[in-house]
Amino acid sequence: MKYVVTVRGRRFEVAVEEEAVVVDGTRLPATLEAVDGVPVRIVRLGERVLAVPVEALGDGRWGLTARGERVEVEVLDERTSFLRSLATRVGAGGAGARLTAPMPGLVVRVAAEPGQEVAAGAGLVVLEAMKMENELKAPGAGRVRTVLVSPGQAVEKGQLLIELEPAGQG
Repeated sequence: MKYVVTVRGRRFEVAVEEEAVVVDGTRLPATLEAVDGVPVRIVRLGERVLAVPVEALGDGRWGLTARGERVEVEVLDERTSFLRSLATRVGAGGAGARLTAPMPGLVVRVAAEPGQEVAAGAGLVVLEAMKMENELKAPGAGRVRTVLVSPGQAVEKGQLLIELEPAGQG
């Protein structure tokens, strides 16, 4: 399984294998074991063994304590990380945002129409790709300027789906 792990602002690509982890392309022999009924994981990195208390903080965030130091980490699967980065890029434009298809697929549902006010995080388009439905969300509050797709329409990666303008404009 592949993940994107962020620790203290540093981002790492991590692949978990049965007897190893691959961190940014470097393979390390490692295993991870749960302790029944206790929020602790036993981490074996080569010859080192660590008992790491783990606290689920929600939304992909975890609190870990190792060697007496607590650190928060974010652990996202590749798909979730990609969709979050897409939403961040889409929301960056102050003059208005452009929601584009992150991958080729089929539009299943459009939940927006021109002139509609939308809240940050509101689902705007559901795109089916690789037999999975992906909900594309509004990166911020605003008003729908144009809707350029309809259900049943095939779209290509990067194709413009919806244009938004910041709240209070138009």
